Amino acid sequence: MTDVKVLVRAVDPLVSTAVSSHLDSRPDVEVAVGSDSPVDVVVLITERMTAEVISTLRRGKAFLDAAVVLIIDEISRTDLLTAVECGVVAVLPREAATCERIEDAVTTAATGGGMLPTNILGHLLKHIEHIQRDVLLPHGLHTSGLIPREIDVLRLLSEGLTTAEIATRLCFSERAVKRIISDLTSRLGLRNRPHAVAYALRKGVI
Repeated sequence: MTDVKVLVRAVDPLVSTAVSSHLDSRPDVEVAVGSDSPVDVVVLITERMTAEVISTLRRGKAFLDAAVVLIIDEISRTDLLTAVECGVVAVLPREAATCERIEDAVTTAATGGGMLPTNILGHLLKHIEHIQRDVLLPHGLHTSGLIPREIDVLRLLSEGLTTAEIATRLCFSERAVKRIISDLTSRLGLRNRPHAVAYALRKGVI
């Protein structure tokens, strides 16, 4: 198994050293000494989301492109959304950040998962629901980046229908169907129709 490369950052050097030493004692974790080499996960330990912390997260997202485990004393709903935008996939309250939970969070983050406390997850889900209901739907948009008619076309494509059959089913012209497929593949950087169907399946819209 390939080692998970982890970078630990904290305002308090003693805390940083303690967490680094513990993680480095695991046989499947390699703690990075500096931020020059690529890492899989960044563990950031702080009291609250200050402007400096947010700046650090943004720089990390831009230059490291690593999943972030945030260990923090307190975080507001607004700060949570900012953190998620900056690559944070796991949030641990400092009072509950035991060695075992930090290990679990690092492993989960390294494998593409996430870990959020129940109350924080609830805030995030409510915000996503708000965006979907009040921002996207009134403009005919979807979180997948697809509009309703594109989703309809892709759903029928996934069922094996031809362009002509899709046009008949949706009361479009064949040219309109081809244009819809061409527009969405170009906009989303998709190679062809099977790639577009696979994209829609991954996004859970068909």
